[in-house]
Amino acid sequence: MLKQRIITATLLATLVVLAVFELPSMYFSLLIATITLLGANEWLNLTNVRSPLKRGFFFASLIGAMLFIHSWTYLLEASAHILDFLAEKYKFQMDDIRNQSGLLEWLALPAVFFWIMTMMVIRNSPEGALTLDLSPFKQGLIGWFVLLMSWMFLSRLRTFFGEEMTLYFLVLIWVADIAAFFVGKKWGTIKLSPEISPGKTVQGMYGALGSAVVCAAAISLIMGFKEPMIIADFALLSVLTVLMSIYGDLFFSVVKRRANAKDSGSLLPGHGGILDRIDSLCAGAPLFYAGIYLESVGLFS
Repeated sequence: MLKQRIITATLLATLVVLAVFELPSMYFSLLIATITLLGANEWLNLTNVRSPLKRGFFFASLIGAMLFIHSWTYLLEASAHILDFLAEKYKFQMDDIRNQSGLLEWLALPAVFFWIMTMMVIRNSPEGALTLDLSPFKQGLIGWFVLLMSWMFLSRLRTFFGEEMTLYFLVLIWVADIAAFFVGKKWGTIKLSPEISPGKTVQGMYGALGSAVVCAAAISLIMGFKEPMIIADFALLSVLTVLMSIYGDLFFSVVKRRANAKDSGSLLPGHGGILDRIDSLCAGAPLFYAGIYLESVGLFS
């Protein structure tokens, strides 16, 4: 099993790195959208949505939201031309609507807030998370929101902050996952959340957080960061991103346990399904993007 996992992981990592560096932003976004939709199919299976009509509505609303987000700047441009025409005709003035292009960045707030609340619930009441009574609509809405936000912020990370920062985020999550596994296997004695995921340990979590500091130090050397505050901010962001990703993993473990499923699917040999591979990324992407964006606009300068 371990050999199969290593082979599959190596192939996937190679393909992802090639996609990050070789695909134009639009095609990279399309690739991430395709993976997200495969994950959406698994989410519907785990939440026992069998009706073709309900599944179709879920996919249509998710794709529609993706298209709206992707077309946001084009919609603003088209609206600006219409409003300019009306302003000239009816002699009124208004701010240029193109200045609202950054409104989408505010979606990071509810996304990060969701994952913070999820982390608190899982940390303080794991049994409650497993037995929480949620209607099919609420379960569908949660899956829709989580998957949409992960696609959006990973796509925007690649578009606005480039291949290197996108690869760093992916490597950060991958290295943390590996560190948690081996540190937990070697020194793990205290269970992190035995009700949800018996294999995860507190020592493994510390190993993952420590790997985040190492990754931040490495990228600081590679990128030539000189300012101590920038290095410290980057290290803190990396640690918080990994912490969030750990609880993203636990969140999807809750979903699987509620469905009495070991894996989210069987698409990836040795790894289970798509959600089994992107669970940590889903939780980490909004926070990491928000941190990089805030640093880029000089909020912490």
